[in-house]
Amino acid sequence: MGVSIADNSYLDDDADFSEAHEINVTPFIDVMLVLLIIFMVAAPLSTVDLPVDLPTSSATPLKKPDKPTYVSIKSDLTLAIENDPVKRVNLVASLDRLADMSKDKYVFLRADREVPYGELMGVMELLRSGGYTKVKLVALEAVPKPAAAAPAAGAAKP
Repeated sequence: MGVSIADNSYLDDDADFSEAHEINVTPFIDVMLVLLIIFMVAAPLSTVDLPVDLPTSSATPLKKPDKPTYVSIKSDLTLAIENDPVKRVNLVASLDRLADMSKDKYVFLRADREVPYGELMGVMELLRSGGYTKVKLVALEAVPKPAAAAPAAGAAKP
């Protein structure tokens, strides 16, 4: 009727308290998701978001350097280094103050397609006189047009 002391069947529950030798991956997944969110937020912030309407070029694109320095000329002829506006007279001094900038690194010059050629050359002259002689012009990649399509369209007109 009752449970006797000699009956040890109630002690079989010891198996439930044994150590589990498995890795708990839940904290690892939590950390990875947090890192994913951080990189998803930080990645767009690391690009230049200054709106400049670049002209197109059919030249073969070159390999992008690790950390390029962009100088932009907007359509209203204002200048910016990366996303920070800068006055024309302070352009070279602002470049000199950048921690990772040196005179032997390339400066990537972006100019809106509405910028007159003389203004573009004026900024290049400012950079050259400040010791920045390695200047590369930035353009959008153009899709090459088929050579046979252009004459055929002209020949179709009577």
